[in-house]
Amino acid sequence: MSSNAALLAAQLESRAAVAAPAAAAVVRHHAMILETAIKAAASGRPGPGVQTGDYRRSWTTEVHATAAGAEAIVGSNRPQAARLENGFTGADSLGRVYHQPPFPHVGPAVERVEPLFVAAMARVAEEVAAG
Repeated sequence: MSSNAALLAAQLESRAAVAAPAAAAVVRHHAMILETAIKAAASGRPGPGVQTGDYRRSWTTEVHATAAGAEAIVGSNRPQAARLENGFTGADSLGRVYHQPPFPHVGPAVERVEPLFVAAMARVAEEVAAG
């Protein structure tokens, strides 16, 4: 390997060592912002109304390291999550009939947080490229 190639490889390695943790921090931060935005939107109209707060508390964030950097999963383990977001018309497994309108709270939160996340990742890319 020529000295120029070795130097380039060393520079790329050092930048990767900075980029991965910075990108993971952005993923973690914006996943928490998304969780907060979903919970806020699930606190009354136009989102779902609050009965006990159990549904709102069910939203959690998990951040994992991956080969590509980091991934975040923001979700709820409550069975009503999809019905509240998308609505439901028809009979359930017990034969009860519903005509529940959608109360979008996840989609609007994603739409608000996505541009912030993209901009933050662009800043990380610029900082890494600048060295």
